[in-house]
Amino acid sequence: MTQPPPLVVPPGLLQAVATLQDKDRWRLDDTLTRLHTVNGRLWDTEDRVRGALLSAAQVADCKREIDQLNAERNALAERADEVLGSLADAGRADAPLHTETLASVVDRLSVLTLRIWHSERAGARDELARRRVPVLHGQREELCAALDSLVSDVVAGRRRLPVPARFKLYGRDDTAPAEIRPSRHLHRVIAFGGLSECGKSTSAEFVRHTCGAQRLKMGFLLRQAAHREGLADPYALSARRQAELLLGELNRFADAHVDARLFTIESVHDDASIAELKQLMGDLLQIVYLDASFAVRVERSGTPPPAVAAKDEIKMSRGAHQVAALADHVIDNSGSIAALRARLRRIAAPPAAMALRVATPYGLGLPAAVASATADFTDEVRASGPGVRLAALTGSPGEGTWIADWSDLDLLVIAEHEVTGRVHEALEQYRTALNGAASLGLTLVTPGELTARRLTPRLAFALHQLQQGRSVLHTAPGIELPTISRDELALAAVRELPQVILTMRRLRAEAGPATLRQLYKHLVLACRLLLREHDWWEPGPDLTLAAASRMPGLTALAVPSLAETSSAWRDGNTEPVLKPVTAAVDQLLAWYAAQLAA
Repeated sequence: MTQPPPLVVPPGLLQAVATLQDKDRWRLDDTLTRLHTVNGRLWDTEDRVRGALLSAAQVADCKREIDQLNAERNALAERADEVLGSLADAGRADAPLHTETLASVVDRLSVLTLRIWHSERAGARDELARRRVPVLHGQREELCAALDSLVSDVVAGRRRLPVPARFKLYGRDDTAPAEIRPSRHLHRVIAFGGLSECGKSTSAEFVRHTCGAQRLKMGFLLRQAAHREGLADPYALSARRQAELLLGELNRFADAHVDARLFTIESVHDDASIAELKQLMGDLLQIVYLDASFAVRVERSGTPPPAVAAKDEIKMSRGAHQVAALADHVIDNSGSIAALRARLRRIAAPPAAMALRVATPYGLGLPAAVASATADFTDEVRASGPGVRLAALTGSPGEGTWIADWSDLDLLVIAEHEVTGRVHEALEQYRTALNGAASLGLTLVTPGELTARRLTPRLAFALHQLQQGRSVLHTAPGIELPTISRDELALAAVRELPQVILTMRRLRAEAGPATLRQLYKHLVLACRLLLREHDWWEPGPDLTLAAASRMPGLTALAVPSLAETSSAWRDGNTEPVLKPVTAAVDQLLAWYAAQLAA
């Protein structure tokens, strides 16, 4: 037998405890089991100090471990007394006072159980230890009898118990080492709390999947910290100490994963420890409380209501419901999954105020008639009020590559849903004023869609261009836009490229003078997306095609310049350019198929 025997309490105490409510019995059983485990660890640690030649540093480590275990021991005994004290008859204030609490006696019983076990093991090689064993068993019988007698007197009101608080100074804040601080690699942490079946795990997984967060469990972090520091039960520690252990593990994880920008932790069931962690981390920690009605949670769980209620009761006994008062964000998760995900994206990747450069259409290299129509449209949306948050031309106007009768006018408008009717009216006037001089394409998006990051790859790229200084036609003061990183664009390219390739194959099958413009533009777009996956950025079609020709395994794409291709399109003389464009498309499609088949 390599593990000490479990703690066995005498029958009188068991009989009295049987009268308690189920939750109190479970709590007491768990607490006494932990107390016995801590006493076993304490015994082993003290033996380790005495039994070998240790360096001064090792002795110091053992001393710190002993202090921590003693702190746990006292905290667990106090917790046990909270339950055992309810056995007393509160009506006999004049009863004689006993010298110690019930948990103190049980603690002595735990130590005596360990002493017997160690003595029996030592007795195999030590005569003195062997002779002690019967005496120790006799002491245990006497202690059990005394404990049962005390329980009987306490329950009957014949004896009072002292105040259980021990007021030990182990782990006292004013004697603790310097306060732990967040690592410089720990950027943002979202902690999810709530009652049973409220959506904590679903939410954390969504943030992991969409925002690349590292998903961690609070219980795992505490157990890791306890194992690292030789603690049997981190939950028996003070709320402050638990928070320090959590932050220490978060720091270690962040230091080992320096590229991680976001972490999630779940599930927050203890309001005291999360409040302490918030004090240590400040705004680096965002506490999210997910709320939903009991009926909704039962329906989603697929389990009977009593099962959900039982889980709730356990969580509420630890203060889980009180986390809502501490939370930075309280989300009603009784509604749609779309609403939940929108809130989560705003929390995980909050929008940022952006100073944008406003330019007139006349500075974008547009023909006078097109620039004039664009200016009139800008005046119309500006007159629509604050509901129109932004208007900008994306694509070739900003790159200086817009070509009449070839290029489109790609328009981005950010507006509240309530004013989209006025935007459509302004757009019709714009289209009329252009009089066929350019094809007009509108991307109309609401601010809510942007901050919830419901973005297509092309919209994400347009927003990235604005971040890089691309001018806009109109913007409202203090506009907030999602920040788009180059890594996000690389992932967006992976998602968009398959559709572009499929469309390019369809256009290739229909290749002819009428499809030259679309075929060329999709060739350029496919090359741009492939380059973006390699973190390679080039402005304009000519530079994009030239750079793509240098990708590994792809021979040079012999494509006429944009000026030559667009001129041939306008003049109706497409044959000289259609053949090399088609050949380049065939070449790229064959290369792409080979890359994925490798």
